[in-house]
Amino acid sequence: MPRPAIIAATDFSNRSDQVGARAAVVAAALDARLILAHAVDEPGDQPADLAAPGPDVALAGDEDGQGRLGRIGRGLLRRPRGGPRDMESRLQALARALGPQVAYRLLHGPPEAALPALARDEDALAIILGLHHERRVLDLLRLTTMERIVLESQVPVLIAHNRPRGDYRCVLAPTDFSLASAAALRMAARLAPSARFHAIHALQLPLGRRFQPGDATMIRAEQLRAAFLAMPGLPEFAEPPEIVPGGVHEVLAFRQNELNADLVCIGTHSGREPGRLGNYARDLMRAPPTDLLVSKPI
Repeated sequence: MPRPAIIAATDFSNRSDQVGARAAVVAAALDARLILAHAVDEPGDQPADLAAPGPDVALAGDEDGQGRLGRIGRGLLRRPRGGPRDMESRLQALARALGPQVAYRLLHGPPEAALPALARDEDALAIILGLHHERRVLDLLRLTTMERIVLESQVPVLIAHNRPRGDYRCVLAPTDFSLASAAALRMAARLAPSARFHAIHALQLPLGRRFQPGDATMIRAEQLRAAFLAMPGLPEFAEPPEIVPGGVHEVLAFRQNELNADLVCIGTHSGREPGRLGNYARDLMRAPPTDLLVSKPI
């Protein structure tokens, strides 16, 4: 039986600069196969599976996270100007730069359908994406491709933002104490078993109101935290999850700067609307402060 896989998706732009290098580090940490993929959202004559080596796919060593793997993007991540065969050649070159036996797939169809389908077929543990391509007007009117991939995927999605310098050292989870947040933390624990874990819960109050001793809102938040900590598989936290009065964005920005966390992990939603992304998750995905792991309540 083949090992599980990590799917690294590239669009051949500088937004995907860090995808390959981070994917190599993640695949090595999880003892997983690495598959580099690009989805072409237009009909073509070539089959979706263009060049898969055998099931025993070797991995690029993570010792190159600061050097060779960190530099390949500048030479290879340029959007091919030709047709599918040119894309295949560029995809193959990028895969070979990551490791001599790293698999690659040129997929046909919308990325939000093709990438989750590949992840399902290959028994993937996660999909790794690059940064969001901002379209200011369209982003107000519809979901982005990245958001649709997250909603369609049955595995967590990691957005690679920063140049990898080895394994993650500090993980910060802005949590609503939901099942999705717990799933994100469980995956983060697999990605970064030696990291320090911190969690924060921002508790917003109506304007002008202050917490009072025995405040019902705080008591409820503490009860939710206790139930959350009883969920199985969570990592050990450096301190109990903090319940902090304030807005979610402000609380995260403060703690992110204070801790210098290199991975933030969030759930897609609190459970009230399972088929939709929460507004905060969408905001973070569009402009992540660092690498970002997003998970549904898997």
